[in-house]
Amino acid sequence: MTPQTLTSPTHLTSPAAGSNAGEVPLRGRRLRFLQALWVILVLCDLFVLVVSLPAYYSALHSICITPLPSCQSDQLTPQGFASLLHTGFSLHTYALYVFSWDMLTSLAFLLVGAVIIWRRPNTWMGLFTSFLLINFGSLGLSISHLNALSAVPSENTLVLVATIVGNPLSILAYLCLGFFFFTFPDGRFVPRWSWALISLWIVNFFFWAAPVNTPLNINLWPLLLSAVWLSIVFGGSLATQVYRYRRVASVLQRQQIKWLIYGFVPVLVLPICFGLVVLLFPALNSTGSFLGVAVEPLYRFYYLPIPFCIGIALLRYRLWDIDVLINRTLVYGLLSAILLLTYLLLVFAGQYLLSDLLGRSNGVVLVGSTLLVAALFQPLRQRIQRLVDRRFYRRKYDAAKTLEAFSATLRNEVDLSQLREHLLTVVQETMQPAHVSLWLRETDNKLQRPDRMPPKHLS
Repeated sequence: MTPQTLTSPTHLTSPAAGSNAGEVPLRGRRLRFLQALWVILVLCDLFVLVVSLPAYYSALHSICITPLPSCQSDQLTPQGFASLLHTGFSLHTYALYVFSWDMLTSLAFLLVGAVIIWRRPNTWMGLFTSFLLINFGSLGLSISHLNALSAVPSENTLVLVATIVGNPLSILAYLCLGFFFFTFPDGRFVPRWSWALISLWIVNFFFWAAPVNTPLNINLWPLLLSAVWLSIVFGGSLATQVYRYRRVASVLQRQQIKWLIYGFVPVLVLPICFGLVVLLFPALNSTGSFLGVAVEPLYRFYYLPIPFCIGIALLRYRLWDIDVLINRTLVYGLLSAILLLTYLLLVFAGQYLLSDLLGRSNGVVLVGSTLLVAALFQPLRQRIQRLVDRRFYRRKYDAAKTLEAFSATLRNEVDLSQLREHLLTVVQETMQPAHVSLWLRETDNKLQRPDRMPPKHLS
């Protein structure tokens, strides 16, 4: 039995699939001008980084005694400092701990920015995205490096110059971030009027940079009001990417958008998870809690996937693995959450129900809960995997089930005509060709007349 001949329907793509304005190589004076501008801006960023790092490290060694919104990023309050001393750690240890996490995140942004400019030095999106990542890595997340310069005496000439240079760069960082969301991955505004939404990012920057003694500062807003405003700003950017994904993007660009969204998901999901944990256990985030002191600097961990996902999306490195990553993230994320909740429920419920028999603190409940959670791991993982496959990967799931059923039939079927019908059905359901033909060869090497099915055009 020889392989069948498959004729696929003509592949139609959107208008954006054939052209990518952001990755078209630039030439001539325009390229030299943009490269020179990139060099100037990056040198300014690196200058601010070098000057601000000692000031930032010094600020971590001081205690903030002013109202909270005016404190520098990650500066300890008197309550946090007392909790730190109570656990036996020094202020120097805390400063080194926060500074290490900050440097890890900054280096990730700088490294990916350098790789992008090395691989895409003559494209618009390469130059722009490289500068965007280097800019955020140099100024620090939440502009923490630049803000630290305000605590240094103004008589220092280098600090004064770095402050003057850094303030426009911080405004440019917010503008570029909004521009990036509206133009990624092809360098064009989609929809065309989305350029007007950049004004939301400008206004948002002034809300964050407003003086702390004025009601314009977003840190002084009610929690609900600030959440609504930030939802409008970030939701508008996300909506344009969703519109691009569903209406305009080609198959390749859809994979790039998936990588972008995958990188920003931790920024949205992890703080919500931490908030739910604090809501269930308020003592963990009480004033002066050591856990709050230790966990707060880890917000940088949320941002670590962003530069790497942007780099993969732009450089198209292992671009098609994103579906596997999303699948595994959904499965093991749900699995971890369910097992954790089950474990906590068993521990607290067991301690409460068996307190009269075994006492308030007993190892029987802990050991039993651990063994039960371990026993639930594999069957629960398989159920969640099937649920995710059916819900989010329905076409691939159906194809896999069809091939699995055909493999079982193949082991038991002896009638060649029945086997032929099964084979043609499997090909139609999994590959969905315009029509399919099967040619059989006799044992005496003479070709018999082909047994051809009528073409079936699938919608």
